Amino acid sequence: MGASASATQDLGMPAIYLHILAELLKAIGLDERNLLLRVGLDPVRLQSTDVRVSHAQASEFVTRAIIESGEPGLGVMLARELKLPLHGALGVAIMSSRTLKDALDLMTRYLTLRAPNLSVSCREKGGAMHYTIVCDGDPGPLKGFIMDAMLFGCVFMGTQLIGTAITGAGILRKGPEPSYFHRFRQSIVIPVDYGSQEDALVVSHAALSAPIRFSDDQLAQSSRAQCEKALKQLNENAGFDCRVRRVIETSHPFPPKLARVAATLFVSERTLKRRLQEENASFQSLVDQVRLDRARELLTGTNMNLNQIADVLGYADAANFTRAFKRWTGISPSQFRGLERQSSGMVLQAQTPAPA
Repeated sequence: MGASASATQDLGMPAIYLHILAELLKAIGLDERNLLLRVGLDPVRLQSTDVRVSHAQASEFVTRAIIESGEPGLGVMLARELKLPLHGALGVAIMSSRTLKDALDLMTRYLTLRAPNLSVSCREKGGAMHYTIVCDGDPGPLKGFIMDAMLFGCVFMGTQLIGTAITGAGILRKGPEPSYFHRFRQSIVIPVDYGSQEDALVVSHAALSAPIRFSDDQLAQSSRAQCEKALKQLNENAGFDCRVRRVIETSHPFPPKLARVAATLFVSERTLKRRLQEENASFQSLVDQVRLDRARELLTGTNMNLNQIADVLGYADAANFTRAFKRWTGISPSQFRGLERQSSGMVLQAQTPAPA
């Protein structure tokens, strides 16, 4: 059984998946930026591989995307775009595995890292392994989208791993075949059977031994260690303060008002303050943490001037930003940028081989 997290913990969804979905919406003519902003999400922040979006905002965005696009097959469309490197350390670990079975074992153990509301159980039946996907909690009308993205994503990624369709594999789905599926059936290169008792990927023992074409034992070991570390960190970040911080990190406009964050998390402002206090945190301290992290990113990774950075971080002017940054770090933003560039230059110089 894979590690799982209850829906009430809300460990967040990797923002990159919503970014990919937004790009799909753009391709079919929907104003994806307007939709993200209406949900309170910053389109730029979604492109980060390290950011996670709250379950509530992710669900609202997906629901509106399906309704406003009029495309119930968005889950299948998303599945086709899920290239393995997008899945972080887990994607790298899977790509560097020896066999398809090793890759599926990794998915079973670490799926929580990429989809906290899903878990996997595997069992042998009829000469094949059944990898059954279960939703923790009730996702309601989004269940079809989630299962489409997950199971059909496995099909497309399996082809990426071994270079061809998985012979001896199939998909089982609960319920009747949806009316939209006929439009996608031809692109699903393995059999799909609806009306089953489970949502599962079924793989024969022979297919499980198929070699992965990117196999790399050393990389597999190091990336698996990263997955273990990330899983531990994710479970440690299950507190209410982390849920609040996730909303703050991805919010537009930034910083968000306390009332907006409370509404996103379905609690009152008073309850939000009380629960943060119970965890020795405050809303303003979390805003400041996010501001400092983003300030460092912008100072080291861009050439934006201080007025531009101040505007992005929600300050009236550069002077207010400078005072806050100096209070947090003891030095001015300009000094910080200079020191970071000096440090980067020293590292680059040390790595450059001397002329022969």
